[in-house]
Amino acid sequence: MSSNVLGQTIRSSKSVVQKAFVATAPSSDMLRFRSPVLQTNTTKLARYGGRHNVTVLPGDGIGPEMISHVERILTTVQAPIDFEEVNLTSKEDASEDLAEAITAIKRNGVALKGNIETKFDNPSFVSRNLELRRQLNLYANVLHCSTIPTVPSRHTGIDMVIIRENTEGEYSGNEHEAVNAPHPRVVESLKVVTREKSEQITRFAFQFAKKYGRKKVTAVHKANIQKLGDGLFLKVATDIAKNEYPDIEFNAMIVDNASMQLVSRPQQFDVMLMPNLYGNIISNIACGLVGGPGLVSGMNIGEDYAVFETGTRNTGTTLAGKDLANPTAFIRAAVDMLRFLGLQMHADIISDSLFRTLVDKRIHTADIGGTAKSSELVNSVIEFIEKELEDRNYRV
Repeated sequence: MSSNVLGQTIRSSKSVVQKAFVATAPSSDMLRFRSPVLQTNTTKLARYGGRHNVTVLPGDGIGPEMISHVERILTTVQAPIDFEEVNLTSKEDASEDLAEAITAIKRNGVALKGNIETKFDNPSFVSRNLELRRQLNLYANVLHCSTIPTVPSRHTGIDMVIIRENTEGEYSGNEHEAVNAPHPRVVESLKVVTREKSEQITRFAFQFAKKYGRKKVTAVHKANIQKLGDGLFLKVATDIAKNEYPDIEFNAMIVDNASMQLVSRPQQFDVMLMPNLYGNIISNIACGLVGGPGLVSGMNIGEDYAVFETGTRNTGTTLAGKDLANPTAFIRAAVDMLRFLGLQMHADIISDSLFRTLVDKRIHTADIGGTAKSSELVNSVIEFIEKELEDRNYRV
């Protein structure tokens, strides 16, 4: 295809998408389903001829088949995206693949990632997930958890954002055996908390809240016991809230109480801000509250790069190749990526088509009480997208 024809196709696609956006009257639930994404002005994006290059890491388990579904959807909506795939997995000899993945992400600025298993039974195994976050300085992990009307859950009216510091704390990786005779007897693990990282993630959380009209930020900590480490995090968050964002309500909650409050009355939370380990645990609780790991996407944001994935680290290995896994979280991760790239209209069409599939047509996979296969859910999303374009007399 010539560059002129390609340009006309892209402009025509954008025009149709804009018409679709204006013509559609989304419900409040549909709008809530659209995850807010805080863009950064410093990300080094690879864009050529109006198209974006994106690194894709299919990962382990269900990742490859889910990425395949996402590619079909992006092609249908005519998103100007080109994938550069790197086969990074949990195999022991994947160090070269890790280096290749990091190079590709640095080249493209953005990645879409499947889950990569971390082998907890091998002390020498280096987590690929952790290394990506550390080497790319993806300091902010963001999850948007909201209830979906037709998905079974114990609570309704949940709409919260969890923002987690993503590079230090207990995940700094500084461990050693202090006593080892003849077997490991004492292991010391260092929890690293710095003012720089605490300030960075706190400002990110408040900027997010301000941009999207969120009313309250809750800092989660354990400063009553870890008085220096969590004490520093809490002091930084408190000072920034008071001195820089006095118009946004701020409160702090000890992590054990926050866990109890989360499962008993989650509606009280708006934006939750926390260090690394607490964020990992709280994120999984929140995903469970709104229907499970198959529904929620996760964003890893840094100053220079961004990686989009599912909200939890489950690889779904037992479901691989069976056409049973819920593709919702992967689809939403792709939507988040589109928003980050500034492709808002493409993102809205996919998000709204997915919402209609889950809510209007009630196409649910087994994890959320249904009987649909992965491909059936994806096919429905594609049908809604095609109908959206067809209704506006669009032809490629």
